[in-house]
Amino acid sequence: MLSLVLVTVVAYLLGSLSFAVIISRVMGLDDPRSYGSKNPGATNVLRSGNRRAAILTLLFDALKGWFPVFLVNVYGERWGLPDGALACVSLGAFVGHLWPVFFRFVGGKGVATAAGVLFGLSPWLGLATMATWLIVAFFSRYSSLAALAASLFAPAYYLWGGEVVWPLDRGVLLAVAAMSALLLWRHKLNITRLLAGQESRIGQKAANPQTPPSSN
Repeated sequence: MLSLVLVTVVAYLLGSLSFAVIISRVMGLDDPRSYGSKNPGATNVLRSGNRRAAILTLLFDALKGWFPVFLVNVYGERWGLPDGALACVSLGAFVGHLWPVFFRFVGGKGVATAAGVLFGLSPWLGLATMATWLIVAFFSRYSSLAALAASLFAPAYYLWGGEVVWPLDRGVLLAVAAMSALLLWRHKLNITRLLAGQESRIGQKAANPQTPPSSN
């Protein structure tokens, strides 16, 4: 039981590293929480006009979700971790991004970190979900709409592939479903803006002080 709590806490702490803020500081950019949607995520960092910073943010936000999940998925049994460890670590890393202890519990939407978690569970699961995001993003140019579509399909992909492509674990299925529900909830303002035709598109620069910010 102690080992289960320990790995979950470690995953949460890794998830709490807000790389949108960290990378922006290192590169001398404005704090992403001060412009655009004020969301510390890759999409908002892209609004700064610095693509390198946005790519690095996306990469590291995904890696912090992938790394702990991959380790537990591959070595958990060897380390003697109990059943449920993979599900707890998956959810722990994701929740850390949403409510990071190092940044006053104010985090991002969690799309990149969720993708990293899914890749840690199975590369095929990650690829299927990422393909969904890319297809919707390419045709709509809305990052939020792509994230919503990917969130809805992720649990279905895991269930469909269970026992065929990867071992089906009910705890992991519940964790993936919980992540999807949290992603939808974190995008509630985006849903409102999409319906109203006011959502900003991928690559759109940060709004000026007189322009209401997007919620993406």
